[in-house]
Amino acid sequence: MNLKIIKNFFDSKDLQIISSLNLKKKVDDNKSVVYHNKITKDGEVESELFSQETLKFFQKKYHPIAIKILEELSPEKVDLYEYSEFHLVETGKNFQFPIHDDIPNKLLSGVIYVKPEENSGTIFYETKSGEGKNIIEWEVNKAVFFSRVERKTWHSYSGDGKSNRVTIVYNLMTDDIKSVFAVEKTNGFFGKLRNFINPYLFKYFKFTI
Repeated sequence: MNLKIIKNFFDSKDLQIISSLNLKKKVDDNKSVVYHNKITKDGEVESELFSQETLKFFQKKYHPIAIKILEELSPEKVDLYEYSEFHLVETGKNFQFPIHDDIPNKLLSGVIYVKPEENSGTIFYETKSGEGKNIIEWEVNKAVFFSRVERKTWHSYSGDGKSNRVTIVYNLMTDDIKSVFAVEKTNGFFGKLRNFINPYLFKYFKFTI
């Protein structure tokens, strides 16, 4: 799996803005909460955490970087881009997310580690059963990006048992999943079938990394 790892992804002032946000949702030790934030390529904003001005500022500043990464990892998907997700995810200290691959709507999947200073990073695998483990260690402001491929880009994460884990999940998205499967040269029928069989699990995976 091709990964793009960037240290010090956010400018220090932007990281401070994110780190200082007042997170009001209660997080149980074994659960996770997501603050959903979305901006389209036309500038339409849906956000439950950032102001419209802040999200537009982040889009203008970091979108060119994300698009360049997508051009590097999967250039055929660039023209499919429709909107960005800039979710903040806080997970409880004992939360564990199972091995999974991302939904086809995600052209580029990214996570930026926000706080605390020490926690658990993201684990990538060669197989769904957990073979070929590759651990990307936690480091504040480190970003990890990849472009998913159906049933190949397996990954998971968990808390470290000590403190809550706060990340920004930064995704470049599309609703044209038919074209995604064509680019990946994978069987779209089975991908859609997975969504049909378990839509709630599929929906939940949309917001994670």
